[in-house]
Amino acid sequence: MRMQSENLDAIIITNLKNIYYLSAFWGTAGTILVTQKAQYLLTDSRYSIAAREAAVDFEIVETREAFVEIAKLLKKEDVSQVGFEDGVTYAEFQTMQHQLAGLTLHATTSFIETQRQIKSPSEIATIKKACAISDQAFNDLLKFVEPGKTEIEIANFLDFKMRDLGASGISFDTIVASGKRSALPHGRATHKPIEFGDTVTVDFGCYYDHYASDMTRTFFVGEVSPKMQEIYHVVQQAQQAVTNISAPGLTYADYDRAARDMIETAGYGEAFSHGIGHGLGLDVHEIPYFSKTSQECLAEHMVITNEPGIYLENIGGVRIEDDLHITSQGVEVLTLAPKELIVL
Repeated sequence: MRMQSENLDAIIITNLKNIYYLSAFWGTAGTILVTQKAQYLLTDSRYSIAAREAAVDFEIVETREAFVEIAKLLKKEDVSQVGFEDGVTYAEFQTMQHQLAGLTLHATTSFIETQRQIKSPSEIATIKKACAISDQAFNDLLKFVEPGKTEIEIANFLDFKMRDLGASGISFDTIVASGKRSALPHGRATHKPIEFGDTVTVDFGCYYDHYASDMTRTFFVGEVSPKMQEIYHVVQQAQQAVTNISAPGLTYADYDRAARDMIETAGYGEAFSHGIGHGLGLDVHEIPYFSKTSQECLAEHMVITNEPGIYLENIGGVRIEDDLHITSQGVEVLTLAPKELIVL
């Protein structure tokens, strides 16, 4: 157990998504305390019934002063070494220091997030549902887009369509970038209308039962220039190369390199300016994160993104992104919306 390996008598969890991961309780107020002897979920009266129903393996403590109660619980167990998540606010840390005076506090990094990297079968099934919603929303979008529609209208269509299909909400602000603006990797939707000949990049996702999807597609309206057609095929091939090589044991550096080498060989290395992807789950961006040098390796039942891109200023850009499930046999692509070059 990680608590033992880090010589901790107890750990305090304050990140709400980590609390959900551990206990199945979801609310806007909650703290978990795990000791060597017991585990507690502290929340206020608004959520005490929901907490008792969800967190069946936890002792529920109803309070609005979590650290006051934690101090009492730790005193009973004669605890001295206490871990906490390093994402707490400074105000929370000050309260913790005051209420837990006399105890030794240890900041921990990714204490629960490390466990979250490996998904259970039920988590995989839920992420698949979120991805299926995104897929259907994109297919419906292709029937909606036409010259004169604005980027904001496209973003709103996707957002509301995903809710209509069962999503609880969007997993991040939907990106829509058209024409020359498609060279902006994270171009926020504007009032710019779609024009004949535009490249359109949409990056979007949803939450379904707390788990996220995240996908990007690029398509063209009316016609596609030879240059944009060229870079589309380079990105498409680079993205497929990553999928083809993905399997347990592949280093993060090699995962990144599979796309980057191909894009560099095509002469667009400097135009691929961001990482190849990230982990996906309760957060739309979570570990693992990939770098050009990391020797950490993919593991079975990770869910990650594969999203190479090429961005040419004053011309346009292309990104294609899928969500991948790493399996014992290699990889399962979870986002199934079409990736062939589409001209509407």
